Amino acid sequence: MQVNKINSVYPLKMALLSKRNMTDRILKFSLQCRTSTMTYYSQELERIKKICFSNEVQLERAINTKKYIDQHFDSLINLDVLAASSHTSKYHLIRVFKKYYGTTPRQYLINKRLSKAKEYLREGRSVSDTCFSIGFESINSFSNLFKAKNGMSPSRYRRAIFDKSE
Repeated sequence: MQVNKINSVYPLKMALLSKRNMTDRILKFSLQCRTSTMTYYSQELERIKKICFSNEVQLERAINTKKYIDQHFDSLINLDVLAASSHTSKYHLIRVFKKYYGTTPRQYLINKRLSKAKEYLREGRSVSDTCFSIGFESINSFSNLFKAKNGMSPSRYRRAIFDKSE
């Protein structure tokens, strides 16, 4: 009788052990799959990063130039000032900035100034006050540029904003 119990328990134990073993194998396999998937994605990210951002120094210079423009948009900024602030030649700076931002530093500065002009005009500032506070030296050049980029003069833009609010 004892022998029959042992013989009947043994296959049950083996089945349980094989289930545990199988579960362990499945967990290990899924972990390997996740790890290999993460490794694959990590490798792809690194590969894309190397293609897009091949030079960390260049990227850092472009970022610092953008930060400089964002902080000093209202002062006199030219390419020589930007090149000196990033410790590079102005021609190299133009190439690097355009590579990472898709526009030249000058165009970025103009767009930054015009977006600030819109903000100031919405706040109710006068056209002349807006013009000088964003770094333009002439109301005429500011108005012409604003009209070319936005399709209307700054004073008309300001009137349109206040007409909508009433």
